[in-house]
Amino acid sequence: MSAHRITPVPAAARKPGVWPPASFWKTFGSHIVIPLFLAAGMALAYLGAFHAAQPSNIPVGIVGEGPAAEVFAQTLNDKAPDALDVRTVATVKSAKQKVADGTISAAYATDSAHATIILSTAASPAEASAAEELLLPIAYQQHLPVTVDDVRPVPADDMTGQGLFFLMVAMSVGGYSSAIAIAAVTARLGIGWRIAVSAATAVVVSAIGVVVAGPLFHVLTGNERSIGLLAALYTFGIITIGVGLHPMLGRWATPVLTLLFVMLNVTTSGGIFPTNMMPPFFAGLSTFWTGAAWLDAARALTYLPGQPFGFDGLRLALWAAAGLALIGISHLLTLRRRQAADDTLAATAEEEETAAVAA
Repeated sequence: MSAHRITPVPAAARKPGVWPPASFWKTFGSHIVIPLFLAAGMALAYLGAFHAAQPSNIPVGIVGEGPAAEVFAQTLNDKAPDALDVRTVATVKSAKQKVADGTISAAYATDSAHATIILSTAASPAEASAAEELLLPIAYQQHLPVTVDDVRPVPADDMTGQGLFFLMVAMSVGGYSSAIAIAAVTARLGIGWRIAVSAATAVVVSAIGVVVAGPLFHVLTGNERSIGLLAALYTFGIITIGVGLHPMLGRWATPVLTLLFVMLNVTTSGGIFPTNMMPPFFAGLSTFWTGAAWLDAARALTYLPGQPFGFDGLRLALWAAAGLALIGISHLLTLRRRQAADDTLAATAEEEETAAVAA
């Protein structure tokens, strides 16, 4: 048996280089681009929306009738033309009702002895605080003691007034992360199964959120069933959009869903600041974005009984319809790709068979 000669490997070839090879940088670049996108997107979205919140045209009522009240209201408008939108309200009772139903954000009433600032922290703690800060100096200038009348306070178990907002955040994260898992697991299933699994998961995610917010932490003080149904519709919209986008975007589905339902959704929802304290870009998105729709409807059910929320429900339904449409589109694209692949295999097999016969 002849011996095999082993060729020694040069020492320079055995030692790793000081500088990684070009293939490393290519692989590293393809992997790090998504985390960098998320870091930049989070910074731009959150700082852009929240770093310099300023009141803009907060509707405030001055209680009183006649020329004196009109002049006083116009004077306040002139002093803070961008911050306040001041109008007169005939009576204290009417002012309280308008603040309670959200027609105005705050009201200011005076008599010869004291001043009263009427507000509602349940509607928006940030807006109520901003209105109070703007109205307090007026009372000080008039040398009047001030009473704050909170006509619709936040519940005792939700002192920040942001419990519904945090519930929305939890459902958003649960929704888009579920979408990635569902898209991967149901990739080979029919379109009906994708929709059915998405719907079942939406119900489970929303039920978890409602149970935690309601019986566990008592953030929900009524209408839990209606809020749960809206939560399921909201989560279903997120999941179906994710399931529809995943076959088309692949690994970019996660950052795109984070952009849609965290970066833009959380910042435009009105949970931290209302629309009249947001920059114009985020305030504009808030008019049709899904998180704002759910939060507005949930607040109406929780704090404003009897106030209609049909437009908010319509917005949620339109997002869900968009998700169903995306699932349909991605299904058709998948079928087309499979058909193209089958045609290519058939053509290759035919060519090989023809070549074999000719040989």
